[in-house]
Amino acid sequence: MDLRARARDWSEIQERMLVPLYEAVYERLDVGPATRLLGLGCGSGLALLMAAARGAAVTGVDASHERMTLARERLLPEAGGADTRAHTRLIDGSPRDAEEPGAPAYTLVTAFEPIGCLAGDSEGLGGLLAEATPLAERGAAVVLAGWGPPERCATASVLRVATKLAEPLRNTGSWRPALRDDLEDVAQRAGLRPDGSGRVACPFGYADVDSARRGLKSTGLFDAAMTATDQVQVDKELTEALHPHQRQDGTVWMPNVFRYLIARTP
Repeated sequence: MDLRARARDWSEIQERMLVPLYEAVYERLDVGPATRLLGLGCGSGLALLMAAARGAAVTGVDASHERMTLARERLLPEAGGADTRAHTRLIDGSPRDAEEPGAPAYTLVTAFEPIGCLAGDSEGLGGLLAEATPLAERGAAVVLAGWGPPERCATASVLRVATKLAEPLRNTGSWRPALRDDLEDVAQRAGLRPDGSGRVACPFGYADVDSARRGLKSTGLFDAAMTATDQVQVDKELTEALHPHQRQDGTVWMPNVFRYLIARTP
């Protein structure tokens, strides 16, 4: 698996599919110059860039060195943007590394990578929150995101390919249908108080089937399937599953609904 190529596919193809989610959350929480944001699993930094454009001071954390390299290209250019650089930090590693002695506490923590489609993903998010919430001020907003109901997500039918191909492994990392209370369960285990939620339409649109395959595989949702079989088999099955969503002009379009939960630190 070429991790650099996959990170590039995420940055150039897939990450933009969640822009409506980012916009809805930032608008609802009035993100701006008074916001000090900690982004968990910030990927290649598009959500951070959007918050910074609204005046927020942003810190991004991600365990993927490849995605963080792209985030630095996007948020920390070598020339220009001095004001943005002064208010932006990008950290390879875990949330505990985001502590900044003497700096104000974070007013907002976001975990925009949607959970609810991989077995074990809620447990992984719980670990990140356990490290992150002590860095936030009392009553700070913590935003969790997840896939909507399968019947509202056209992509669910395509993701079932991952389940079928990964069946021999039956391990953490296999795709599963999203559950109604995934986000609330994570918040409760993290000691957070729910304070509102919302649903956002995030259609997945691609120029062609090849772009769709590359974008979907960049999410990591097909990793277990590729381990159980191989890339050729995954590509074949994906192409077949995408066929009903391909338009006459060759583009691929899949309406989806994503859900977010706003919780508060104690």
